[in-house]
Amino acid sequence: MEEGAKLHLKEWLITQIDSGSYDGLSWEDEGRSMFRIPWKHAAKKDYKQTEDAALFKAWAVYKGKYREGKDKADPTMWKTRLRCALNKSTDFQEVPERNQLDITEPYKVYRIQRDSGSTKANDSVLIQEHVIIQAKRSPESPSPFHMPLHCQKELFVVNKQEKPLTDDLMREHMYCELTEPSVPAPLAFLSSAFTVSDFRLQVVLLYQGQRVMKVTTRSPDGCFILQGPVPLGNERIYGPCSAQQLPFPSPGSVALPACLAEAMNRLLCHLERGVLLWVAPDGVFIKRFCQGRVYWNGPSAQHADRPNKLEREKTFKLLDIPAFLSELQSCLQGKGPTPSCEIELCFGEEYPDPNVPKSRKLIMAQVVPMFAVELLQRFSLAETEKQPTLSSKAEEKMEM
Repeated sequence: MEEGAKLHLKEWLITQIDSGSYDGLSWEDEGRSMFRIPWKHAAKKDYKQTEDAALFKAWAVYKGKYREGKDKADPTMWKTRLRCALNKSTDFQEVPERNQLDITEPYKVYRIQRDSGSTKANDSVLIQEHVIIQAKRSPESPSPFHMPLHCQKELFVVNKQEKPLTDDLMREHMYCELTEPSVPAPLAFLSSAFTVSDFRLQVVLLYQGQRVMKVTTRSPDGCFILQGPVPLGNERIYGPCSAQQLPFPSPGSVALPACLAEAMNRLLCHLERGVLLWVAPDGVFIKRFCQGRVYWNGPSAQHADRPNKLEREKTFKLLDIPAFLSELQSCLQGKGPTPSCEIELCFGEEYPDPNVPKSRKLIMAQVVPMFAVELLQRFSLAETEKQPTLSSKAEEKMEM
């Protein structure tokens, strides 16, 4: 298939199902609204990589993540990539009650959300953001949503008066890959040619404005922020996941009045399974699994002066990378402010809330993607040692 004809996951999977090329990959119903996908664990004695990893390998090859004869075979990573793509996509919804994971030839069942992109409020926001980005891009510029990932390399073009960014300097950062030499021109980012490979997140948890945790995640699968461990049934439902787990600390880790500590304990009981955060090539995303309500604010938030609620079991984009790069380009050209990359989550209470200051919220999390922080630091746009905080005094007291 030609590069310009790349398909999205939904179209690609339908093509594979119809091809009949993969054992166990088939339609679940006559209406072709659900399909089975083989899901044998690599630890099983009868596991055969050639057959059982064939579909996952095909997706990795299709996305440019695996080159036959050049890259080391990694069936576990192939499966993780497709699983995460399915779980993060708004085009699919897993049907756990139809899964069969304890049989000789295990499989999962997914429903295809035929109209998900136009009927759900959160998806309409993502579509609106996509239209805005496309409007900013010239007609000749390829869309990052349609480019093969192996072609999405970051190109830096620098002004003659600026210190040149050499290949060696660029390669110091794991999120940068330079495929073209720098050429004299006005400094610009080509967002359509950018891909992120630094998937780390800095997460700060705050209780009543006092910091109780600060972590920089390591897993490319992102992180869970949750109460207690991931439920035992989670792996059977969602498959093995290497997302880092960040449990909420005990309310006793900070000095709180008895009434607030009691309220926080009640809230934590509703935050089991928590939220999953991750960085993808086109943005920072979140999916809420907990029963407790979660609200947020950030660069892609619909409202700045009233609450933005995260619906349960829905995927939301918290930061749009093409938009961030476009704003960064404008800033470097002196045409706009420094773009924001900070995301705020508020658990159990409405947020943003103009009537209640941040420091009075029971539980908040502040999240920043490290690739964005390092880009801002690269161009001296980040404040020195800037950390997301709600209370500077508490920061000093609770330094970890």
